Amino acid sequence: MLITEANLTQHFKANRYLNKYEMEIIMSAKDMTEELMKAQVLVEALPYIQKFNRKIIVVKYGGSAMVDEELKRKVIQDVVLLKLVGFKPIIVHGGGKEISKWVEKSGMTPEFKNGLRVTDEPTMEIAEMVLNKVNKSLVSMIEQLGVKACGISGKDGGMLKVEKKYSKGEDIGYVGEVTDVDTTLLDSLLKDDFLPVICPIGYDDDFHAYNINADDAKMCNCKSCQC
Repeated sequence: MLITEANLTQHFKANRYLNKYEMEIIMSAKDMTEELMKAQVLVEALPYIQKFNRKIIVVKYGGSAMVDEELKRKVIQDVVLLKLVGFKPIIVHGGGKEISKWVEKSGMTPEFKNGLRVTDEPTMEIAEMVLNKVNKSLVSMIEQLGVKACGISGKDGGMLKVEKKYSKGEDIGYVGEVTDVDTTLLDSLLKDDFLPVICPIGYDDDFHAYNINADDAKMCNCKSCQC
C-alpha cells in the first residue's frame, strides 16, 4: 500500500489529537509522495525531452496567470525547468489587465472596440510603462531561479516591425499588426544561453511605437524562429 498523508493520518488519529512526532511522520510521507509524483512526471516526459532537446519553444504568458502570484511563480518555474532540461524557451508576455488597472488609476476609462483595446497616445505611454515593468519583474523571477534571462521589447534590434491595425475597419489607435520579424537579436541571446523575455511593442516604418497582441507576437516569433 502506498504511504500517503491521508492513510497515515487515519492510522494515527484514533479519536485523539496527533502529537508532534506523528505530525512529522505525516509531513515526511506527504513530501515523499510529492517527490515520487514529480519523478513519475519526469519519467513520462523523457521521450519528449529527448525528441525536442535544443529546440526553440515560444511561450505566450498572459491572462489570469499574470494576476495570481502563486500561479505566476509556478509558470515561471515550469519555463525554467524547460530551459534546464535542454529546451530553448522564449517568453512573449502580455499585460492587459495590468494596463487597464493603471489606465483607471490615471483617471481614464479603458475603451474597447470589437474586444480590442483602443490605444490612444496617453494609453500607449501607460501600456509601454506597464509592459516594461512586467517584463523586468519576470526577468527577476527567472534569474532568482538560477537561469540567465534578458528582457527586451520588439523595438530592440528592430525585432518586430508593424503596421497600424484596424478592427473591422474601425481605428483602434496605436495597436499594431506584425509585418516582419528580425530574429538577429534573439539568435544572439539564445546562442549566449539567455532566456529571452519579450515585451510586445514594435515600431512602424516611421518609428512610432505600437502595442501588439501577445498572441500575435508569439505566432510571428514562432514562424520566424522555426519552432
